Amino acid sequence: MLDVEFSQVSDPGRTRDHNEDYLDHLAPGSPDEARIRGWLFALADGVGGHDFGEVASRAAVEKLISGFRQAQGGEQLTTLLPRLVQAANTHVFETAMAARQGGGASMATTLVTCALRFDRAVIAHVGDSRCYQIRNGQARQLTRDHTVANEQIRLGLITKGEANGLPTSSILSRSLGNDMFVVVDSSEHHVLAGDVLLLCSDGLHHSIRETDMVEALKHTGDLESAAAQLVSIANQRDGRDNISVQLIRVKSVERVGMYRGRPYKLR
Repeated sequence: MLDVEFSQVSDPGRTRDHNEDYLDHLAPGSPDEARIRGWLFALADGVGGHDFGEVASRAAVEKLISGFRQAQGGEQLTTLLPRLVQAANTHVFETAMAARQGGGASMATTLVTCALRFDRAVIAHVGDSRCYQIRNGQARQLTRDHTVANEQIRLGLITKGEANGLPTSSILSRSLGNDMFVVVDSSEHHVLAGDVLLLCSDGLHHSIRETDMVEALKHTGDLESAAAQLVSIANQRDGRDNISVQLIRVKSVERVGMYRGRPYKLR
């Protein structure tokens, strides 16, 4: 059976007086629920500063988790997760519309979410909050930042080296809440016992190298200590933004094959 352990930390950083990041999870209540529904982790980074960024991030994560809890058991995560992120986008958009009518300002948020069931992880995201997979002493980014600079790199207009330091490196090309509909990127990955999945906001990945992630896990072994160490390093190197991280270690998996969308156990 799939079994995981996890730790999560959200820190306002050294200069912000409030935290616009929001993170949460939904754990299965039984082995049967782990097979039918699985685990869900989500992290959002609100956009807008005093313009209700913290409202947007919390609204997105809570809508996502509520939808996951109420979804029909056994639905494929590859279809479920993008649909739930789209619903979260609509919820943030409508919340922003109501805030404007009440005299409030605009709001938006990034969102990265990871659902795990059997021996697979499905990642869905909008914005520049990231997910990494750490395996055998190597960290690999599983998401692609939705920033103006990254789109310019993808189109061949600038190089990755040229993008460093540009103002567009932190300007989002996509986020939840700006429009009624949003394009959601998603991917599916096999996971093995011992894998660690790391979800984080840009307050962490702008200051932390992939080698830092690997070293923190190698030296402490304990996820709570590793998460605290990564946040501490990010604060020491920068700390101008909110810093959030979720660490999810896969303890065991249940190997399955798929036939016409239905899982079957492999021997």
